[in-house]
This record gives sequence, structure tokens and C-alpha cells, in this order.
Amino acid sequence: MINVQTAQQLVVSHSTITSKTQEVELNEAVSFILAKDVTSAIDMPPFRQSAMDGYALHLGESNTYSLLCEIKAGDATVPVLKTGDAVRIFTGAPVPKTANTVVMQEKVTVNGDEIRINDILEIDKNIRPKGEQIKSGEIALTKGTIMKGAHIGFLSSLGVTTVTVYQKPVITVIVTGNELVSPGKKLGLGEIYESNGAMLTAVLHELGYTNTTLLKVVDDYNRTQSVLQNAIDKSDIVLVTGGISVGDYDFVGKALNALNVDEIFYKVNQKPGKPLYFGKKEKVSIFALPGNPAAALSCFYIYVYPLLKIFEGANHPQLTRIKMPLSSDYLQRGDRAQFLKAKVWGESVQILGGQSSAMLSAFGDANALVYIPEKISELRKGALVDTILLPAK
Repeated sequence: MINVQTAQQLVVSHSTITSKTQEVELNEAVSFILAKDVTSAIDMPPFRQSAMDGYALHLGESNTYSLLCEIKAGDATVPVLKTGDAVRIFTGAPVPKTANTVVMQEKVTVNGDEIRINDILEIDKNIRPKGEQIKSGEIALTKGTIMKGAHIGFLSSLGVTTVTVYQKPVITVIVTGNELVSPGKKLGLGEIYESNGAMLTAVLHELGYTNTTLLKVVDDYNRTQSVLQNAIDKSDIVLVTGGISVGDYDFVGKALNALNVDEIFYKVNQKPGKPLYFGKKEKVSIFALPGNPAAALSCFYIYVYPLLKIFEGANHPQLTRIKMPLSSDYLQRGDRAQFLKAKVWGESVQILGGQSSAMLSAFGDANALVYIPEKISELRKGALVDTILLPAK
């Protein structure tokens, strides 16, 4: 059995970036990762631009200015101002070349075609210079950027319509167990509703991984081997839940061994998720996650998520990890490292109830996992702990 740090390092060292890329429409690029730098073809802003509603002035000796006209956003005709001239101007409108300041409207008294300034005037105040945000030829977004809504807006403002991204992996999720019944059917004695497959595919879809297939297999060695072989042949990443322990009816490990999958590690000194398996067959990555739902989801975020991001070429594949003070005392049982469902509240983090590896309900409220290293038995309120922020839902 290995420790958490070693397991994480092994996942990273055995992860590779896909060589497959595609061009997508910008408005469809959310959650994809850029495979090429994006360079701006224009200055942004493309002209001197007013930062607010007010009056553009060509500074003179007096606080009184002649009001010529108004300029609103989108106007193409802009007058030339002489010393002592002013124009009414609106946010985003082009500033005349000879104007050298913009005064906010609250600081101006208007009297017909004359205005009086009730403020101390400063050169270039409230004027956004041409190319202030980015200049033509500069890199707007770098290769490896995970595309978000703000990135879409930024590139749209530069006139970009398509981007080159890494293709997302083909993923197969396999759930195992004779006891599993699909929701909607009546439960018999000893049966439970299947949730891991629904949970993992839903989380994958939330993260933008829609090229996902869900398969189910009963506890039978030959059928388990056949389903695994088919999944490995057609996938980049295979996620299995259940059947990885050493019981008489746990066939996943035996089947993977028979398929000549290279075992990278099996069992991690952690709670939840001790019976975690990671292996490789050529370029295909295989995780066998614990059968308990909360353990499976914890292992997904800690080990599978960074592998997915590395596959797509992300610059920063790990979930964000910060130090935060605990909102209350915590007493740890056992000597394994722990990943605890938690919620960040303001300036502190609260460890939630319902930490059993079989209980998913607390994950619905969680927006973080608190990592407690092995051999730490007690933490006081205010102690700084590693807080892993979960992807926003």
C-alpha cells in the first residue's frame, strides 16, 4: 500500500497529452483546452475610448468650456476640438484626438451650450488608451488554457470566431455487481439501486466530458473480462466501480491482470478509497474506483480529474488547493490520510457530517475536500488545513 503523495505522483507521471486536436466554434469552446496560442488581430480597445458618461475636453485656462455636440458609442464622426472646446460623451464612445481628459458628468454644470467644470482636471483621466487591454499581435490566451465563459467573451471582443482545442477523451464507465438494480424497478431482498454510474457520468458531463459510455456487468469473471476488453479497445480512459477488492466475487483485478494491464498501483493509505487501482494498457488509462459512492467520487476528484486535464493539455491540471482555517475542532479516527467533504464559508472551512464512504448526501452540500495527512489525530478550531476546491456546479 502506498501513500497519497506517491499515488498522485504516479498518476501524473503516467499521464500523457493527447495528440488529437480539433477546431471548434468559439461559442462551443467552453471547458475545452486550447491546443494553440490565440493571438489578437486588433488593438483592444481599437480607439481611444471614454471610460464613463461625461464630457471630453481640450484643456484650456478656464473652467468654462464651449459645448459643441455629443458622441455616443458607435458614432463614427468625431469632431476636432480646439482649446476650450468640449463634447458630451458616453461610455465606450470614441474620444476626439485633441481631447485630453474626460470629466464625469456629476462634476459638470451645464448652461445651454456652455459647461462649467467643478473638479480638478487631470490629463488623460477617464480615457482608455488604444490597445490598453491588448495590442495587435500579442498573445490573448496561451495554449493549455481551460476555456471559460470569460475567455469566450474576451476572444469575442477581439473578433475571434474559432479556436483550436485538444479533443476530449473517450471515456467508458463500468459498474459491477449482482446487487445493482436500475432506479424505477422494485427492489428485491439484497438489492440496491445503482448510483455510481449515474453519478460519474453526470459529473463527467458537468465537466464537459460528453463522449462517455456507461456499461453494467454482473459479478462473472468471463463477462467482466469481455466488457473490460471491449472498453479498453474503444476508450482513452476506463473507470470501473466495484469489484476491485479481494472477495470471492470481485473479478475486476483478476480480469485486468488477464488482459495484461500494467498495474501502476493498488491500494492507497487513505480514507475513503483505500482499494483504489490505477493501471495502463499502452495509452489507455484504467481506474478501478471503490464501490462505495462517496469513496468513488472522492477518488475521482483527487486522481481521475488531473489525469483528464493532463490528457487535454491543461497548464494547471490539479484542482485548486488553498490553506483555510477550520471552523471547529476535528478529531480524526485511525491513522490513514483523509479526504473529508467540506464547505467553505466565508473565511473558514467547515467539515460536514455524513463522512461515511457509503453516504453521498454530504457531497451535495460540499464545495471542497479537506485533506488531513496520516498520523494527525486532532485539529483545533482555526488550524490551517489543505482545502481542495471542487469544480463549481
